Amino acid sequence: MIPLAASMTGALLAMSLTALASASGASRPNARARPAAAGDGVNTSLISQGQQTFRFDTFGDQAFWGGVLGLNQTIAGAANGGIGPGLTPRQALALGLKVDVTALPNSVRQGILNGTINLDDPATTLALLKLNAVVGVKGFFDSNGNLTSVGIECALCHSTVDNSLAPGIGHRLDGWANRDLNVGAIIGFAPNLQPIGSLLHIDVPTLRNILNAWGPGKFDAELLLDGKGFQPNGTSAATLIPPAFGLAGVNLHTYTGWGSIPYWNAFVAVLEMHGKGTFFDPRLDNAQQFPIAAENDFGHVTANPDLVTPKLPGLQAYELSLRAPAPPPGSFDPAAAARGRMLFDGPALCSTCHVPPIFTAPGWNLVPPSAIGIDSFEADRSPTHMYRITPLAGLWTHQKGGFYHDGRFPTLLSVVQHYNAVFNLNLTPSQENDLVQYLLSI
Repeated sequence: MIPLAASMTGALLAMSLTALASASGASRPNARARPAAAGDGVNTSLISQGQQTFRFDTFGDQAFWGGVLGLNQTIAGAANGGIGPGLTPRQALALGLKVDVTALPNSVRQGILNGTINLDDPATTLALLKLNAVVGVKGFFDSNGNLTSVGIECALCHSTVDNSLAPGIGHRLDGWANRDLNVGAIIGFAPNLQPIGSLLHIDVPTLRNILNAWGPGKFDAELLLDGKGFQPNGTSAATLIPPAFGLAGVNLHTYTGWGSIPYWNAFVAVLEMHGKGTFFDPRLDNAQQFPIAAENDFGHVTANPDLVTPKLPGLQAYELSLRAPAPPPGSFDPAAAARGRMLFDGPALCSTCHVPPIFTAPGWNLVPPSAIGIDSFEADRSPTHMYRITPLAGLWTHQKGGFYHDGRFPTLLSVVQHYNAVFNLNLTPSQENDLVQYLLSI
């Protein structure tokens, strides 16, 4: 799976804008061809395998989420063989979980629309899990229909739905960042958080404070490596869930360039999802930077059987096949976007780093924090100590939650204004708006 803190954000719009570039003569905002999907016409079988992995494979992580944390018990509720009140579909949707409409029989679809399906009953949640309809979550049931465990899949964070039936219920949109998903609250719903607290050397109430601070659309992939729950300014150290599309031709992934697609898929499947697989990265032996990881030998994990490594080729192929979606008609001002493109390729110098059509730097795509005018906190949680030049295609799909890796800027306009000030671009307010419209058109 692409990391929960992976790949791209809509933030780093013009990293290294002090470089010189010549203006492009193109005038149509959508004239550039998007990068070809990696699997166009080739190896469709491998891509199909990867899709199955992305959508439905837990890598055996149910042994952790159900077997260790007991999340299945609080989902089921006491009335259904678990504990507590249980999790209703309405509550699950409020947590940002999504339902795949194609997995629902017509009778269930109609029942949701006409209100005869009870969305306030945890038993309905179990029924949806039995249908394999909850995106990114798999339930495991015994012969009596009791929920015995639960696992998570890549699609949990990196897919959403088109809301075609109802809010949160629709057709899958693989690769889209689920900025509604409250990962911290979902983890906090588990009855046994002591194993995570013990790993971090903190008590459970402190852990809950960290998890509750994440909020919708965020996850902290480094927490289990360095134990840093908060930034120096007191805000959460979690980063925005990134999309997993438009990665063809992009070198390093994640906000801070930890590694390639298969590197991060292995990292997340083994260390974050807690799947049963093999993972190797001796950089995590650095006890000063990664005290939790070094103490637990997270850079040298093996499993037999290995449920992750055989899936990496297909998973990578599928993710590379996911193109950035084109913006819908009416979502931006075409005339302003055309003017914005001239700025992007010209006076604003954005395209010197965000090179079309991949909209990041070909080759080495990392820059130091000073190059983009921000602090180094998140960069210093990575072995690179740098930030990645963000691919910008499909930016319109992940505006919720703000921009930059941590959502520090609430709007695209505020990001453009940041660079206008940091690099003394002398853009007028009208030009700033034109740049925003072009970014929405990519």
